[in-house]
Amino acid sequence: MNRFTKHLATAGIASILGFSAVASAETDLTMYYPVAVGGALTKIVDGMVEKFESQNPGINVNAIYAGNYNDARVKALAALQSGDPAQLSVMFSIDIHALRNLDAIVAFDDLISTDAERKWLDSFYPALMENGKADGKTWGVPFQRSTIVMYYNKDMFRAAGLDPEKPPTTWEEFASVGKKLVKKNASGNVEQWGAMIPSTGYPYWMFGALTKQNSEVLMNQAGTETYFDNPGVIAALEYWYDLGNKHAIMPSGVIEWGTLRQNFLDQKTAIMWHSTGNLTTVKNKASFDFGVAKLPGNTELGSPTGGGNFYIFKKSSADEKAAALKLVKFMTSAEQAAHWSKATGYMGVGPGAYETDTLKAYVKEFPPAAVARDQLTHATAELSTHEAGRVRKFLDDAIQAALTGQMSAKDAMTDAQKQAKLALRRYQ
Repeated sequence: MNRFTKHLATAGIASILGFSAVASAETDLTMYYPVAVGGALTKIVDGMVEKFESQNPGINVNAIYAGNYNDARVKALAALQSGDPAQLSVMFSIDIHALRNLDAIVAFDDLISTDAERKWLDSFYPALMENGKADGKTWGVPFQRSTIVMYYNKDMFRAAGLDPEKPPTTWEEFASVGKKLVKKNASGNVEQWGAMIPSTGYPYWMFGALTKQNSEVLMNQAGTETYFDNPGVIAALEYWYDLGNKHAIMPSGVIEWGTLRQNFLDQKTAIMWHSTGNLTTVKNKASFDFGVAKLPGNTELGSPTGGGNFYIFKKSSADEKAAALKLVKFMTSAEQAAHWSKATGYMGVGPGAYETDTLKAYVKEFPPAAVARDQLTHATAELSTHEAGRVRKFLDDAIQAALTGQMSAKDAMTDAQKQAKLALRRYQ
């Protein structure tokens, strides 16, 4: 039953009973959600929302699918300035500082009141909460969350004489294995690359994996300082550059985020680094035997977490905040998180999800479903600072300048650090 027919039914019953439909005290929620309109995820979210509404007949949820994460943030904030604001949204976990600076969101600690709710707020993986906390409070609750994982074509490993059950675990192995996986035609042109790491879309995210693998972080927890010019950070970018130029296991220059998954499915590359959010699609569409593994490391293993958190907006009534909290608790409950993880490939956001029969059976049947979760042991927070858009652009531009040979890694990172320091000066 959609909202209109649901309202008519409520009004009809109210009329029969002789009181106004207004007395039904229904609460309407608008939720912005970052997926493309008509995409497979919309159907999954719609199904979860419908189940929530069936269990909470006094709450109506209008899910607005707003494109990518940036689109969702822009549209949700525009709604806040209008006469018809939203009550909650899933937005980038790294938007926390910007949203707080705008005084747009409310801390979940200020909305919960019972021991059960406090237990719920403590039920998420700590690594996923790093991008949701500031000043001792929780401002974002994880939902559509991921780490970067390594997808690899087992058939190509076999053809190259490599053990398909032993993907590379170190930077040295990654370069060595990648060389064995490159195939050229009679003209000397590459027809199969050993690996691809995307450097558009979210280059700072991929770089966060490489820096963590070199025992470096890109910023402090408060989001007031960056460390782009640390020697280990520069060395990580030099390694990335070498993969395409010195080792030649991937195309030199820029590799597109948006087409990489299809390149992997079309078997143009044996390995790709990408979001675990692609797992279900790869599982359903790959015409070959594939594996999923943690990313290789240098001084340690590592990946940043990524994806979206639930936020509740301040500009809403007490009843709307209570209803929004109820929806967030439902969507992140163990059973729903397990359903979401199996349907999409995104990880279950707390240990409870993996204790459900749904994920126990799924992980047993399809072990790659546990890789992103297991990698949380080696995870770090995604780059998140004040002036987030500007700071990310400084880093993205520097990464691409280095990968395309326009600047050395050292010069690019030194320049990016200077710009970030100026942008963050007022917050220090």
